[in-house]
Amino acid sequence: MTVERGAPIFLAREHDLHTMRVLAAAALFIASIAAHGAPIGYDGARHLLNRVGFGATDAEVRDYASLERTQAVERLLGGARREALLRPPAFVDAPFEPYYRIRQMSPEERMAAQRRLVEQGLELRAWWLREMLVTPSPLTERMTLFWHNHFATSQQKVRLGQLMYRQNALLRREALGNFGTMLHAIAKDPAMLVYLDNAGSRKQAPNENFAREVMELFTLGEGHYGESDVKEAARAFTGWSLDRGTGEFTYRRVWHDYGEKTVLGKSGRFDGDDVLDVLLARPEAARFIAGKLWREFVSPNPDPREVARWATIFREAHYEVKPLLRAILTSDAFWSAENRGALIKSPVELVVGTLRTCGISPFDLRPAVFATAALGQNPFSPPNVKGWPGGDAWITSSTLLGRKQWLERVFRGSDPATMAMTEHGDDAKAAAPGERYRRMLERGMSDYAFDVERFDRAIASAPGPARIDRLLLATDAVNALPDGLDSAERVRALVADPAYQLR
Repeated sequence: MTVERGAPIFLAREHDLHTMRVLAAAALFIASIAAHGAPIGYDGARHLLNRVGFGATDAEVRDYASLERTQAVERLLGGARREALLRPPAFVDAPFEPYYRIRQMSPEERMAAQRRLVEQGLELRAWWLREMLVTPSPLTERMTLFWHNHFATSQQKVRLGQLMYRQNALLRREALGNFGTMLHAIAKDPAMLVYLDNAGSRKQAPNENFAREVMELFTLGEGHYGESDVKEAARAFTGWSLDRGTGEFTYRRVWHDYGEKTVLGKSGRFDGDDVLDVLLARPEAARFIAGKLWREFVSPNPDPREVARWATIFREAHYEVKPLLRAILTSDAFWSAENRGALIKSPVELVVGTLRTCGISPFDLRPAVFATAALGQNPFSPPNVKGWPGGDAWITSSTLLGRKQWLERVFRGSDPATMAMTEHGDDAKAAAPGERYRRMLERGMSDYAFDVERFDRAIASAPGPARIDRLLLATDAVNALPDGLDSAERVRALVADPAYQLR
């Protein structure tokens, strides 16, 4: 294209700028196509597998290194599971113990029942961490944990381990399935009904807790609904309750408000399912989920334009999760060098990831459970309905010290007397259970020791300092490592480096 003779000079310059922009965009597009078509390499495979799982092994990284970006993502999505690999604890199939029977117990019986529930909770957590360690699809467990934090419920209020397990199975079943299906199911999930007090909601006194949180935390986000929407939606969820004898969902017709409601500008004789459909029809819902997944997989600061693009894909796929994840994991934003090492490992990622990457397979995972709880992330017990805030909140003065001490205990065999892990929080004196955690931790830590010979054998195909560094760190080490370190010394130095806290 040419500029006509005699055209004003600013038009010619504008044409030149336009041409430059087109050429630059074309260059970026070509570079993106080339990146998609080239093998992701060792560093790319490590980045992908550690973002979507819990500590990749050297063998796993090498297995993915020769794949192109799309091939690698398709393999991950194709390997997703809907059920856990391991059998759950036996108590989940035991006869259901209704809440009212516990209330009818003597004080001594209630104390025994409480101890039993605590033990069941511990057993359930150890089972889930074990699943994270051995699953052939770490992405499935990563997404199950993501949805657990999104639809946060806590055993501290729900109490019954059976209900918490049922919810965990539901989240895994739809972890990479359909968000709409999961939303409808979670609204009727017994653990959620107990946690957000909807089990007793009736037309004479609608409880607003679930109606508020389903808008603010589960679908739309703050600022996209009003108080009248909450009140009207609460009426729609009346009658959604529990069977006292089985702990299963039941619909109590006489408790339901059959009158007309208006939610987000839509009116009708809505029940809860109708309200959920109204929420899913809003474009804010897809953007809200896409934004959360950016923060989960890419960086703390979402790009609004890219999130909007992902949200469109999500809506057009009728809330199927896999197309959304495919868009995220093949995006240039995910693979950008500036976003590598941009996220802080959660306690579960740190503990489980360390065990997986370094080939540590302890017989007893209760110490790992105590460690994650002490560092601020206790699965099945998020702090509140908002879940764990994540990001910089994972690191405080006490949790940073606790992370360092746990890693020392695994890799250096520190004297148990020096282990002073505390519960999550800044006030060590207030964390009295921290001492109990420490004692429990030490009792089962004997088989957590790092076996450097086994580790060396695992990377025998290409041993050496560079390989160890690339496997363990998402970025360059912050502190320079001395020359002449053997494998064991190098691993200890690397896990002690601040860069090891990043993914």
